[in-house]
Amino acid sequence: MRAEAMFPGAPRKAGMYESFYLRALAPHEPVGVWVRYTVHKRPGAKAKGSLWCTVFDARRGRPWMHKLTSKELSAPRDGWIAIDSSRLGDGYAEGECGGARWTLKVAADEPELRHLPRGWMYRAPLPRTKLTSPSPSARFSGTFALPDGRSLALDGWRGMVGHNWGAEHAERWIWLHGVGFEEDEDAWLDVALGRIRVAGRLTPWVANGAVRIAGERYRIGGLGARGLGVQEHTEGCKLSMPGPKGLRIEAQVEVPSASSAGWLYADPDGGEHEVANCSVARVELDVRGPGERGARKLRTAHGGAYELGMRAGDRSEIGRHSVEIAPFADG
Repeated sequence: MRAEAMFPGAPRKAGMYESFYLRALAPHEPVGVWVRYTVHKRPGAKAKGSLWCTVFDARRGRPWMHKLTSKELSAPRDGWIAIDSSRLGDGYAEGECGGARWTLKVAADEPELRHLPRGWMYRAPLPRTKLTSPSPSARFSGTFALPDGRSLALDGWRGMVGHNWGAEHAERWIWLHGVGFEEDEDAWLDVALGRIRVAGRLTPWVANGAVRIAGERYRIGGLGARGLGVQEHTEGCKLSMPGPKGLRIEAQVEVPSASSAGWLYADPDGGEHEVANCSVARVELDVRGPGERGARKLRTAHGGAYELGMRAGDRSEIGRHSVEIAPFADG
């Protein structure tokens, strides 16, 4: 499935959201950038575009964050999405937000990852959230200038490019991505976990994604997968995730103190979610099978992206861990 914008074909009466995003990570320092080009459309209204920009540096604490919203939104012929003069497409990203400017080239290391295991799931009304990673592992080059005068040279930075869209966000979700593992420089992990509310009840967690290890890609989770274990909070998580032929991945994620970005995500129906994202998290994986003797460990000191999304009524949960929600409205 070739990456393409969905918002141009959305019926006027329908509500929807869409996001193209990238993360890029410095190889030897806990520094990373996370940029989202998003669409928000309420039922019966015209779609609006927003540009979200976050720069992480665990040595400095709270990340730099900014967001702008514009009615100047399009899907250019040579790209996926354009918001004002900021554009993202296959192999490039350029933009300006809050005084930050970037011009980047993106080289994909891996073919697209479709998180949902069946093609019909991308056409059906359910699940209401669709996601893919056009480049689950990528290398970046170019420059990223900040308004305080800092300029980041992204030569050889690792990261990814992602894409999601849908009619509503999950009730609660986790997104975990990892690169830069010490034991296997080509390894990566890209998995999304979600819970939805059905008839007033919250469903169990469902995981979908993949891991690449020792030159092989393995699918993680799925609707019928058994043995998924989740312990999540804003400071990190512990996950136990099943895969094919006895594969099991135990993941432990730790967020450096005060390094998470707090954002507000609007739902097309008027609801809101609060999101804590840290793109310089520590990740340790314990991988068992298939074809492995014993356990194989993968570690990255700051190569993880950990995002936890929750209904806005759970503000006390975020507040307990000192994650401040940025003062930018959404929707």
